[in-house]
Amino acid sequence: QVQLVESGGGLVQPGGSLRLSCEASGRIFGINVMGWSRQAPGKQREFVASITVGSTTTYADSVKGRFTISRDNAKNTVYLQMNSLKPEDTALYYCNAAIRSDYRNWYQDYWGQGTQVTVSS
Repeated sequence: QVQLVESGGGLVQPGGSLRLSCEASGRIFGINVMGWSRQAPGKQREFVASITVGSTTTYADSVKGRFTISRDNAKNTVYLQMNSLKPEDTALYYCNAAIRSDYRNWYQDYWGQGTQVTVSS
């Protein structure tokens, strides 16, 4: 019954900023690494950023220096601060997380439904 829900997507002008949020809910015993990926129409889904429990971050070269991933473990939430947005950043953004939903089992990957980010003048 674990669910990830993204929010914060929308339309923004080039050079603008947007902050995405993704909250995990349901039966959660623990959350390991969390991350963001995106998919533009006609293209494959690509990795954007990830963050460990200890807040070690990893970014795709295309967003390094512009995007910042963070998390609030108490709120089971991961964020993606996007600055200096470009038209090529336009995509459906998905969050994912390795979550332990049952004490009998270990971690497994969950994905959100996605939130649309459109960068256009």
